[in-house]
Amino acid sequence: MAYRVTLIAAILSIFAGSILANKQFSEPLRLEYTPRWECRRIVSMAPSITETLYALGLGNRVVGVTRYCDFPPDVQRKTRVGGYFDPNLEAILMLKPDLVIMLEEQVESMPAMDKLKLETLVVSHKTIDGIIDSFRAIGRRCGRGPEGRWMAREFKDRLERIRAKTQGLPRPRVLFVLDRTFGRGHLTDVYVAGADDFFDTIIELAGGRNACRVQSVRNPVVSPEGLLWLDPDVIVDLARSDVLKKHSQQTIRADWKELTQMKAVYSGQLLIFDKGYACVPGPRLIQLVENLARVLHPEVEWEERGE
Repeated sequence: MAYRVTLIAAILSIFAGSILANKQFSEPLRLEYTPRWECRRIVSMAPSITETLYALGLGNRVVGVTRYCDFPPDVQRKTRVGGYFDPNLEAILMLKPDLVIMLEEQVESMPAMDKLKLETLVVSHKTIDGIIDSFRAIGRRCGRGPEGRWMAREFKDRLERIRAKTQGLPRPRVLFVLDRTFGRGHLTDVYVAGADDFFDTIIELAGGRNACRVQSVRNPVVSPEGLLWLDPDVIVDLARSDVLKKHSQQTIRADWKELTQMKAVYSGQLLIFDKGYACVPGPRLIQLVENLARVLHPEVEWEERGE
């Protein structure tokens, strides 16, 4: 259980950057970058990078991905090159890539990568600003500069529209359950998003407040008694795809039956969130913010958008 939470935290890169109420996004002025060669064989070292490459129309150039990459479905045809911090260097070399794209926190954990003398691009997904900038950086490096800039502008514009619509509205208290043991008929090993966390930022952007303000532990384990004490207005229970293969939503909800006195449970504000992009800081992350904002503020007239 602790390993799964650590993995989620690694994939999220401990998103501590905050872009709250009064911060304004700005488009950096850059000269158009002309790649030295057209990147035709790209290896992606993170799910968020893979999704960005596909969103930029570069999916046909991706030759290798990690074992955690599962979107879009086309990635199932790609060669697996290991995990997040345990890459298979031999598999990477055999693919003969002309570009390997990785996250900055992977650089220190992959010292052997430098010895391979491969062309690399390092991006940061630790903050929302970093995610947005990576769209431009990957686009420039792979000859899709205009597409990358468009993606960045669209992402920022959607965030600004959410913030504008929720500004000045009451902020419900939200609890994000990142991981737990499912299907027991009661709650055990409940890991939640604490303060100074990526989900803390997401909640604020969506017009809410984090119900768990623990500072000492990023993802604290909370007992049933602790959950009762927190008593949030809304609970977001993240259910990974592997959990949904084993348990129905009815079974997942049944685990909460011992806490029917909690405000979120008895008021029907217990949300089983089964969208994979909730833990992937890529182009689809904006959907998490939009979906949460719709739940927190149904009084707002929201634009209709597909998943």
